[in-house]
Amino acid sequence: MKRILVPTDFSKASVTALEVACEIAKKAGADVIALHVVEEATSESFRVSGEIVQRDFEDRLYTLKLLEKSKKQLEKLVMDPKFKDIKLDGELRLGNPFHGMNSIITEHNVDLVVMGTRGHSRLEEMIIGSNTEKVVRHAHVPVLTVHKKPTKIDFKNIVYATAMSKDEEAFAKIVKRAQKMYNSTIHLLRVNTPGDFQRDRVAKDYMEKFAKKLGLTNYTVNIYNDITEEEGIIYFADSINADMIAMATHGRTGFAHVLAGSIAEDVVSHAKRPVLTHVVKK
Repeated sequence: MKRILVPTDFSKASVTALEVACEIAKKAGADVIALHVVEEATSESFRVSGEIVQRDFEDRLYTLKLLEKSKKQLEKLVMDPKFKDIKLDGELRLGNPFHGMNSIITEHNVDLVVMGTRGHSRLEEMIIGSNTEKVVRHAHVPVLTVHKKPTKIDFKNIVYATAMSKDEEAFAKIVKRAQKMYNSTIHLLRVNTPGDFQRDRVAKDYMEKFAKKLGLTNYTVNIYNDITEEEGIIYFADSINADMIAMATHGRTGFAHVLAGSIAEDVVSHAKRPVLTHVVKK
């Protein structure tokens, strides 16, 4: 791992994500990029009557002032003494936050994105939550989402929620790299639901074969029964006090076939512990 990207809007949630990213960077010997994207003001506004009023000058002036303010905030963040032990660069962009993120991922060969899951105000929750879901669903690199800063950033117990799909081999390599870095135990997990149930004996046998195929070591095999897949993943992780949840996202249907993207997004939104996701090819 060489580069970690952290999108920031300077909220507490995004600063927490940056702190976690920097701790990971120390362990991996990686650089960190803090990205802030300023959305350009619209060139049009509407009167109550529906008449369009051109405001190009005012909008551009507003955008310039916002860029100037954001530049100062980003510089202050990057120069914070608590980040002095790692190489941290700031990147300021103008445009759409999600597309700006995708561009910089490609330009800088980013290996991991670390994001906060929500802000503390309703507006922050709406903005951060929306962008986080887009990144989880579409980013072509692994994404680690953080709800709050863990007491200790030491991912010793990783819950790997799996659909045992052959497409997960690439994601399994990512999980194994994390395991090697932190000397972790991987807890393979299948969630039984009323609509998608398998006997423990059948499921565990299949999971053992899946683990051997992926070359997993130091792992446990677990079946957990719950009403929904996302609740089962979260509650099982809570039950063993896991340090991280890992899950591949691909497709939109049943857990027995693949972990649907919507399931991953729900886990990211509601889990209190870090969640590592990666989109694999369908």
